[in-house]
Amino acid sequence: MALLAGVFAAPGGGGTADYTRPPKKMHSITVHVAPPAKGVALPPISGPKDPNLPLIVIDAGHGGHDPGAANKAKGYKEKEVTLALALALKNRLLRSGRIRVALTRSDDRFLLLQERYDIARRLGADLFISLHADAAESDAAQGATIYTLSETASDREAARLAARENRVDIINGVNLASQDSAVNSILIDLSQREAMAQSADFARLLYREAAPYVPFRSNYHRFASLVVLKAPDIPSVLFEAGYITSNKDVERLTSAAGQRNVAEGVARAIEIYFARRASTP
Repeated sequence: MALLAGVFAAPGGGGTADYTRPPKKMHSITVHVAPPAKGVALPPISGPKDPNLPLIVIDAGHGGHDPGAANKAKGYKEKEVTLALALALKNRLLRSGRIRVALTRSDDRFLLLQERYDIARRLGADLFISLHADAAESDAAQGATIYTLSETASDREAARLAARENRVDIINGVNLASQDSAVNSILIDLSQREAMAQSADFARLLYREAAPYVPFRSNYHRFASLVVLKAPDIPSVLFEAGYITSNKDVERLTSAAGQRNVAEGVARAIEIYFARRASTP
């Protein structure tokens, strides 16, 4: 843009203003903003071709430039653990031949929180599960936890988790999630209240079926205002499969046997959930 030069009348007619002096040096910051959710290509749906069969969307938390939490002693990143668990769960579910499966990501890529549940909505998913590995300051914190949506967090720890997970859309101080005002304006209406109730029901079922395979915390079900769970019409849970900051949990979550156990427990709950829905008139 060309600079204006010369002597012009000052505003208000009070003499002249000299614009010949060079302007002060300005600094600019370029922020690369991801496209809005509707620009994300939909992932393939694996499993039977029958569109009447139930569809679950599995979300491997974090990815790309967002590694999530980490176990510094062992060198594991949360994004690696969640992807491995998502792939194990997908493979286990496909063995039944009765459930269709899609992954929000099948490689190391970054997705906005709203893009994750937007994928589930655009695919017409019947259930959404986001897989994570929790973090704590102490290695003593161990075990799995299930989170479902609530506008009021159930306790301080749940509130901290919501704050940590919801921040992943903020890059260089810019909230990328604000790109889609239509999604941001969604209210928790009667449809979402029903989805929240179904989510809580699934959380209880998930604990019952997975407990023989996965160690849980005593307070296994918590509520938090997590953006990734805010699809207004899909039952959704966030499953913290363990603590990545716990060496014991990390050994379990990164071993082939441990991943199979997580997949088995979660898959059993999903199969029973859909079987109940199919038998309900």
